[in-house]
Amino acid sequence: MKERMLITGGNALEGEVRVSGGKNTAVAVIPAMLLSSEPCTIENLPDIEDVHALVDILRSLGAKVTYVPGEFLTVDPRPAEGYEVSYRDSQRLRASYYLIGALLGRCGKARVASPGGCEIGSRPIDQHLKGFMSLGAEAEERGGMINARCDSLTGGDVFFDMVTVGATINVMLAAAKAKGTTIIYNAAKEPHIVDLANFLNSMGAKIKGAGTDVIRIRGQQSLHGCTYAVIPDQIETGTLMIAAAATRGDVIIRGCIPQHMEALTAKLLEMGVKVSDSDDAIRVRTLGAHRAVNVKTQVYPGFPTDLQQPMSALLTTAHGTSIVTETIFEQRFKHLDEIRRMGARVRVVGRMAIIEGVPQLYGAPVTTTDLRAGAALVVAGLMAKGVTEIYEPEYIDRGYEHIEQKLRALGADIQRETI
Repeated sequence: MKERMLITGGNALEGEVRVSGGKNTAVAVIPAMLLSSEPCTIENLPDIEDVHALVDILRSLGAKVTYVPGEFLTVDPRPAEGYEVSYRDSQRLRASYYLIGALLGRCGKARVASPGGCEIGSRPIDQHLKGFMSLGAEAEERGGMINARCDSLTGGDVFFDMVTVGATINVMLAAAKAKGTTIIYNAAKEPHIVDLANFLNSMGAKIKGAGTDVIRIRGQQSLHGCTYAVIPDQIETGTLMIAAAATRGDVIIRGCIPQHMEALTAKLLEMGVKVSDSDDAIRVRTLGAHRAVNVKTQVYPGFPTDLQQPMSALLTTAHGTSIVTETIFEQRFKHLDEIRRMGARVRVVGRMAIIEGVPQLYGAPVTTTDLRAGAALVVAGLMAKGVTEIYEPEYIDRGYEHIEQKLRALGADIQRETI
């Protein structure tokens, strides 16, 4: 059944909200559970569609799964004999490709259909394949399938041509059970890579350097079970910070890691937003007009590409002209076509969006094109005068846990209905 989200804008968000577990960590640690020779339990997983999809895939591979959404996921991988992920399953999320590294480490072979996920630009997997081959595997993409096989994974030096989160994670998964030592150069540094390393180490892996650009992995013949809680969601935290600023509200976001938000915090402060933090909480409030700022996405610890879309929605009513440069994904400005329907003044030139602030956005029918675009439209709807109708809201469900309930608790007029 088709659904739409209805937002009546103009309400300042006020109160306290708690952040869910991290989506980007969840989609890495769930495949990693296949590497264990004993049951593992993961806590603090977000109740989102990407997690549901991976749970279904593990079951299809033969693993014994006990899943209570919002509480825990326990996986006993010992019965799992499958090594193929179908096109239908892999299309449900981009992170299905992490099963290649996990299955290579588990059984030395993987056959996974090319992943789905959001259409935000070219996301080639050549660096993934290069990494697997550096460990002694044969790997290729052909006929819509990614095939990888090896008699025995052997540690080696992996040199990435560019910083890539996905390939860093995939090689970490495979290398955790390779013979010898693997060194990943030009590795990504994102918080969820550190969290994955901590999870693997909790299972007995030997990984050092996660969070730096050189990661060393000493492969282990066997990994044991553990219980692990994933870190809070960095991007949900940022989206809620932006929503609080956009509505000129006063919101305390609890259960977050303020250090992960420093790039966004710096830009909000530059705009004139008041941001303060404690050990595990951030307060965001706005007392005056927002100033235009320039934003350029970068790999961590720079400004996250996943927050570019909500941030650019906020900038549509900032005083002055903002320039947003997207360096990661070339098609990550589709949401601006929709926000123009709400009265925004935006020009896109290549990978740069020039945003001239307007006094007011106005509610209009808009359509979500990808996960973070959906978050941007929610931010725009909260800012706008009148009613915003957001179609295809299921994209938002891929990465945000119960977003309507959280925003309603802060005073937003937001609901979902079947059409």
